[in-house]
Amino acid sequence: MRLIKCPRCELNYIAPEEGYCKVCKREMKGEKQQDEIELCTICNEAPALPGKDVCLFCLKEMNAAADNRDESEPEGTTVDEANLGIDPVSGMDEIIPEIDEDIPEREYDEIENDLSLEEMGEDEAEEDEDEEDEE
Repeated sequence: MRLIKCPRCELNYIAPEEGYCKVCKREMKGEKQQDEIELCTICNEAPALPGKDVCLFCLKEMNAAADNRDESEPEGTTVDEANLGIDPVSGMDEIIPEIDEDIPEREYDEIENDLSLEEMGEDEAEEDEDEEDEE
């Protein structure tokens, strides 16, 4: 059985005996497309609130748990951090790896010259002139 593209939208494939795809048929009848309902990521049962990934019940439970949290937790801890036990990154010092400063000054100057933007611009200008001269 060979499939063909829908003659109206040319996106969906249909059987030759069908006139249009299901999407086009629904549009021609004037029916509105039903949005997929996202389920709560916590309970996987109730629909999630618009713009959130949890349902109303789970959100209320999480907020209640945040209100009743131990005093040992820092004040700025969010609900997710309290529930998952994740330590927040306090600063960029924890993210940036330590770099060995063992590069001799002379080599550092050579590296800096090789990576110089001005010098790269001059090299490109010379290459452009060479290409024009060859033509």
